[in-house]
Amino acid sequence: MEYRTLGRTGIQVTPYALGAMMLGSLGNPDRAEGVRIIHRALDAGINFVDTADRYGDSEEVVGEALRGRRDDVVLATKFWGPIDDDVNHRGASRRWIMQAVERSLRNLRTDHIDLYQLHRPDPDTDIDETLSALTDLVRQGKVRAIGTSSMRGSEIVEAQWVSERRGFERFRTEQPNYSILDREIEREILPVAQRYGMGTLVYSPLAGGALTGRYRAGRTNETFRSGTGMAHFRDERRLAVIEQLLALSEEVGIPLTHLAMAFVIAHPGVTSAIAGPRTMAQLEDTLAGAEVSLSDEILDRIDAIVPPGESIGAMDMVYRGPEVGDATLRRRPASQRSAR
Repeated sequence: MEYRTLGRTGIQVTPYALGAMMLGSLGNPDRAEGVRIIHRALDAGINFVDTADRYGDSEEVVGEALRGRRDDVVLATKFWGPIDDDVNHRGASRRWIMQAVERSLRNLRTDHIDLYQLHRPDPDTDIDETLSALTDLVRQGKVRAIGTSSMRGSEIVEAQWVSERRGFERFRTEQPNYSILDREIEREILPVAQRYGMGTLVYSPLAGGALTGRYRAGRTNETFRSGTGMAHFRDERRLAVIEQLLALSEEVGIPLTHLAMAFVIAHPGVTSAIAGPRTMAQLEDTLAGAEVSLSDEILDRIDAIVPPGESIGAMDMVYRGPEVGDATLRRRPASQRSAR
């Protein structure tokens, strides 16, 4: 595979990264197969593995797979999400970060993490506190670089400003949701990340599985896991667009999964696309499309189906911020809602 520089860190990573969320109890509980999947990805040339502490036992599967191969891999993990019922075993406080990193190091069987990422913004914690703790981890040698995931443009700018003003390590990467169906980051997130020299590692390039062709208009579409609340798999607008993309895929002779992966890594602001296979067959399909390169004509036709900067519906697993989720933050008291 080719290599791209991860922001301005000097670290070289492949355009395809392996996401390990589904390797372990959240997806494929066969840990031995999870290890084989990771080994196959590394043997194919992928040198970047991403996981998180809240992905069940994924970190442990990754740690087992990397025995004897740790120095050949750029290893990324994330903190923030709850790992148990303790209210302080989550978030972005110094108290939790210092505990979380030690837990991840044990699970991953390593003495350092190449990229340690804030999984989601934490509105309850001052970004100054988070950056201060992460800076200490870099200076201690436990972490090589720090990054974020699902931050808004204003939050990225604020964090960069705090780092410059206080002399903290700065966030070197951002991990947003990006696919043909979900192009909102082209408006602000990608330009801001480029402006600050950040690497961008996009997740869900297959729109959470929607761009596999498994979910079709006019058919009964069951979610792949019951109880997940993923209504976007039944969104008629998205399904109609998927039909157009399938038609384009057939016309140009490129499988939809390959078309989707090639689309996201074609953007100059994208460093790597994170593929998250659950099975070996899914990984093999991803690897089979590694040489696909989309022409300007095909990219123009995709733009005609899903305009740049637009999204068709929305993945309901995507972080939208408390202002969107909490109605009280966007509604004045009833007595103050009129002009009089």
